[in-house]
Amino acid sequence: MVVAAAVAAETDRQGPFPPDMAALGVGLGFRPSFRADLFRHRAQVDFLEITADHYFKAPPEKLDELDLLAAHFPLIPHGLDLSLGSADGIDPAYLDQFAALIERIAPPWWSEHLAFTRAGGVSIGHLAALPYTHEAVDTVVRNVEFVRCAIESPLILENVTASVLVPGCEMDEAAFLTEVLRQTHCGWLCDVTNLHTNAVNNGAAPDIELDRWPWERVVQMHFAGGHWRDGILIDSHACPTSPEVWRLLDKAVARSSVKGIILERDESLPPFGDLLDELAQARAIGSRHGRWH
Repeated sequence: MVVAAAVAAETDRQGPFPPDMAALGVGLGFRPSFRADLFRHRAQVDFLEITADHYFKAPPEKLDELDLLAAHFPLIPHGLDLSLGSADGIDPAYLDQFAALIERIAPPWWSEHLAFTRAGGVSIGHLAALPYTHEAVDTVVRNVEFVRCAIESPLILENVTASVLVPGCEMDEAAFLTEVLRQTHCGWLCDVTNLHTNAVNNGAAPDIELDRWPWERVVQMHFAGGHWRDGILIDSHACPTSPEVWRLLDKAVARSSVKGIILERDESLPPFGDLLDELAQARAIGSRHGRWH
């Protein structure tokens, strides 16, 4: 609780959030399979999100790819395995690799998931949602403070899908996220598809009580398409964005001062023109709400 109190006091001294950040616009989560198409259509892609882990201990050709991307696009590193929710703490070797990547490309911000991927020293192989408890908040606060000793660039945290609601929660997801962001002074990477997915799978309307979410903390957004399996909505990044997610994205942008929106597509990649069409739709939403021109 001492760490949490110290971070809260520092937040009060730093003033309102978010800090002054330039708007990047609309971009893509980079996938090597569409690199050639990406460079043929550079004018239609404002920035890229890269998976940070792909460039850790990377061979020379992978680092050459990184330098090529950085020469033509603003890059935002997105981590998969920092495990900010682990009671075990942060893996120093993993953090050192992340810090070296950020030093190499100097991004305006970087992101990780509000989740854990390790427990009891064992990797669990996926992003697991945290229990919505004060103890979990304290754990994240402690880990973020450790991370900030190595990385000064602003950190933003992504909300994840929760396939199982952990018993004993002391608050709901909106309250938990709000408290984590307040105490850590991190920004929010609002994954709109994850908001929709959790709401649908929990039997709630995704646009109910939208005002309870910390929209003032939004820096970046994700959107993607998923699919149904055995009555469960899966955030697979394998399909076009659904009409429901588009509507939620519009409401989210209207409520926030988002600086950048990323389309994620990992499986069943369509013709690149289809991705550009989705970017154009997201850009129109941002423009309609005065987020960029």
